[in-house]
Amino acid sequence: MNNTKRWGIAAAGVLLQIALGAVYAWSVFRTPLAKQFHWSIAQVTLTFTIAILALGFAAFFGGIWLKKVGPRTVAMTGGFLYGAGVFLASFSSNGLWWLYMSYGLIGGIGLGFSYIVPIAVLVKWFPDHRGLMTGIAVGGFGAGALITAPVATRLIQQIGVLQTFAYLGIAYMVVSVIAGYFMQNPPEGWLPDGWLPVDKKQTIKTAADFTLGDALKTWQLWVLWLLLFLNTSAGISVISQEAPMFQEFAGISAIIAAGMVGIVSIGNAFGRVFWAWASDFIGRRATFAAMFIVQIVLFWILPNFHSVTAITIIAFFILMCYGGGFGTMPAFVADYFGAVNVGSIYGLILTAWGFASAFGPLLIAHLRQSSGNFSSGLHIIAVIMAVSVIVPLLIKAPAQR
Repeated sequence: MNNTKRWGIAAAGVLLQIALGAVYAWSVFRTPLAKQFHWSIAQVTLTFTIAILALGFAAFFGGIWLKKVGPRTVAMTGGFLYGAGVFLASFSSNGLWWLYMSYGLIGGIGLGFSYIVPIAVLVKWFPDHRGLMTGIAVGGFGAGALITAPVATRLIQQIGVLQTFAYLGIAYMVVSVIAGYFMQNPPEGWLPDGWLPVDKKQTIKTAADFTLGDALKTWQLWVLWLLLFLNTSAGISVISQEAPMFQEFAGISAIIAAGMVGIVSIGNAFGRVFWAWASDFIGRRATFAAMFIVQIVLFWILPNFHSVTAITIIAFFILMCYGGGFGTMPAFVADYFGAVNVGSIYGLILTAWGFASAFGPLLIAHLRQSSGNFSSGLHIIAVIMAVSVIVPLLIKAPAQR
């Protein structure tokens, strides 16, 4: 019965993540907001930065909170706050600060609370497919923009950008609160039928369970934090500017660019599953090294292409690597620190996502504004990826307590 139940919980977790992942469609709001209210590119981009920064820190506190009250309460609270934040953004005619507080802060806190729950729950329900299932869970987050980008673009043209926030906020709240209701942990001591704590496919044994305090004393925790920060900074710089970047390189309309945003978001989703699955076989360290090497090439060559097809393919693979970091890292954490406290430990590592959301998007927005094009920013990120390759080669599992 529990073996069947865990697949239903997994499905609810994916649905929850799809609703949350709509935040990745932010770039389709950028131009309409800037035109209507005469805000700069950097000012509008900062909304997305605030949301992801809040997400990272809220995920940490959500991971601690779910230990006390259970995953259902945390997930449903997060879903409510997320939907409310987006809905309240429909009143942003009050000023830019209102957009920052509603969509950015309130919505971002809701995102963080809900985001950590399926990850913390599914590593416990699926110890036999840890990498694959955490990849599938967060893969839904990557797919959110696939649905939202074209829908939001059409709504903006028909009813305006602020009214679009109202409609979407209500939809996000309904879906995420309902999906959050199904989040629960397995019974104490539960294991899948016929599975032992050491999987023959794995080169790393299941770790003894570290507490958050124990993990904080290890240098490995901070290297994992750095890995996620570096990988996220690269991908999120593209995500934050996708629509205008595609328009600049390919000379296309906003509608076509929005369609491209939806297509490349599949890469974000697919990468979370593919790289997480691959890490079950080649190891987490090799997976991160491979993703960094691939991104060196992709970021360097992207400015040289101007056809819709070529740009879409390159961006698709960049987002595959971006998503791969989020798909692989929860299993990496569980390998090194155990599954019992993965919510709080991985929640802490997710603060890297928040800092990366400030570094990556603001870096590329600044370079775009100062140079007049996206090329220099993309080349700088390629160099950062080249240096980053050495980081996963340095880490090893912490000594068991």
